[in-house]
Amino acid sequence: MEIQNKLLLRPSDIKPTFSNWVVSGVFNPGAIRLPNKKIMLLARVSESVKQEEGKEVWPLIISKDNYDVKYREISKRKILDRGRNVIYMKGGISRLTTISHFRRIILSEDGFNVENIEKIPAFVGEPGDGDLGVEDARIIKMGNHYLMTYVSVCLKEGVCTSLATSKNLKNWDRKGIIFRQQNKDVVLFPEKMGGEYVALHRPEGTIDFSKKSIWISHSPDLIYWGREKVIMVARPGSWGDGWIGSGPPPIKTKKGWLLFYHGAKDVRRKKYYAVGAALLDLKNPEKVLARTSEHNPLIKPGYSYEKKGFIDGVVFPTGAIETLDKKSILLFSGGGDRVITVKKIKIDDVLNSLEYAK
Repeated sequence: MEIQNKLLLRPSDIKPTFSNWVVSGVFNPGAIRLPNKKIMLLARVSESVKQEEGKEVWPLIISKDNYDVKYREISKRKILDRGRNVIYMKGGISRLTTISHFRRIILSEDGFNVENIEKIPAFVGEPGDGDLGVEDARIIKMGNHYLMTYVSVCLKEGVCTSLATSKNLKNWDRKGIIFRQQNKDVVLFPEKMGGEYVALHRPEGTIDFSKKSIWISHSPDLIYWGREKVIMVARPGSWGDGWIGSGPPPIKTKKGWLLFYHGAKDVRRKKYYAVGAALLDLKNPEKVLARTSEHNPLIKPGYSYEKKGFIDGVVFPTGAIETLDKKSILLFSGGGDRVITVKKIKIDDVLNSLEYAK
């Protein structure tokens, strides 16, 4: 399969929010085509605070009106262990060493050239809705409104999924948390089915009786969700046998809803993220018609910036836009939790690569 690839953005392309912050990554963007045919990304920008010698601090957003931040110090005697981007503390509480916001990026019509990078955050967390940061936007247009799901990392509520709506992609009306703690990778279908909104999501718990998988849920109003059901599971021994989760929102094709998803696998005690695709029934998306082979992913980390990054071995798709001729998909992904890439793939090639249910 021929896949055209380009590295679009690196951390050095992004101006830090504050002089005492450092950009560690620009990745996992939401993507939408604008009325003028150009493409807008809402890219996740991850930043860390320059630490003073002998101190360990983390930022907390304390204002709804401005990006006002209070710094809290972690006592060294409370630290149990450290991960790549997390501090584990006594009492079972963790703190991220980074905080994320969304930055607006404008691309050319073909999606391969950056035309403008805004110098200030376009969307940030606020108390009760991402006071520890917002992550991994997914965007659709439905009617006259844009709908964005995103991960909200909260001091009290934990890691949740929230919803915001907009008419112009600049002013957002926050609807709050729609999927509770430890439920991520939420994507909305761009049209109602049976008079209801439909979402895919990936809940997880503290006790694992099954692998983290892709669920479907329904809602009359975008706020209250129910009738939940697992539709795709992580297959044992496959390239994504650790867990799977939705990538960008589903794309409607003549054969069904085309869903790109990520799968995680342990390789030498490290997580390896690759990409697969699935085809869901147009009228009943609970029905999976076809799926990428369990033996080989559609896309795997192959470039140096995907193999080595803030986290190694990661291709994580979050945005998908049809080309203007409707023949290909522009897949926008995070690479190594540090950079943004675009990959152009022919839709027919993806559909022909799938294994169809018998």
